[in-house]
Amino acid sequence: MQLVKRLIAFVVTGVTVFGAGVALAATETTGQPHPWQLGLQAGATPVMDDVIWFHNFLLYIIVAIALFVLALLVIIVVRFNARSNPTPSRTTHNTTIEVIWTVVPVLILVTVAVPSFRLLFYQLNTPKADVVVKATGKQWFWSYQYPDAKFEFDSLMVQDKDLKPGQPRLLTVDNEMVVPVGKIVKVLTTGADVIHSWAVPSFGVKIDAIPGRINETWFKAEREGTYYGQCSELCGRDHAFMPITVHVVSEQAYTAWLADAKKKYASTDDSARSTAVAAAGDVK
Repeated sequence: MQLVKRLIAFVVTGVTVFGAGVALAATETTGQPHPWQLGLQAGATPVMDDVIWFHNFLLYIIVAIALFVLALLVIIVVRFNARSNPTPSRTTHNTTIEVIWTVVPVLILVTVAVPSFRLLFYQLNTPKADVVVKATGKQWFWSYQYPDAKFEFDSLMVQDKDLKPGQPRLLTVDNEMVVPVGKIVKVLTTGADVIHSWAVPSFGVKIDAIPGRINETWFKAEREGTYYGQCSELCGRDHAFMPITVHVVSEQAYTAWLADAKKKYASTDDSARSTAVAAAGDVK
């Protein structure tokens, strides 16, 4: 039993450290991974907050089941070895135990299923959008279109030699997707060539961008800041070099950016796009 106590203490310590890591991540204000981070990235949307809660909820259930099974194994080893129990029992059926090991797993699955389906419905049930952005995955960069404002721009990864202090490598882009804080943003995704995937961990968003098809997802960023993601579908040679950067700003700053963006990107023509494609193909 001393061994069991030590194992339980070890697991409890691990869970405590995990919880501390999650709490530490929650204090971060930027949506990117951090050195020695433990757990998921801090949530910036109601959906991601629910994802983190559900993840931790499942973790505690799994730990409880693992400890229970471990305790049973230790009891069996200690009490029913050949030396302690030279005359083995010939019991073959126990109705009570059979009912318990059938009913309890069913109850555990129901306990997991209810919040799981609730979260799934919450993720997929897109509310009325305040802002609509179309994200098109290309080899190997993203293009963002704001249909209501009638402009579009390409977003390419910034090369290492061009990074400014504080900008994360492999995550920084030249033209960020900009959205207002506290607003419902609907993201329409498609692919121009192969299947890509638009994913931002801090938003709890990951959805495929498939050629010839429009998928949709949504998020509501509750804090201003810069949030990073990457293409999460293996899409070719430079799959690792097509990051996603979403800049969440105040409504006033968004209105000002929108006015500037209409002028800046209104003159984008085919030659500019060709230059963007050539630059994306030169990522190393």
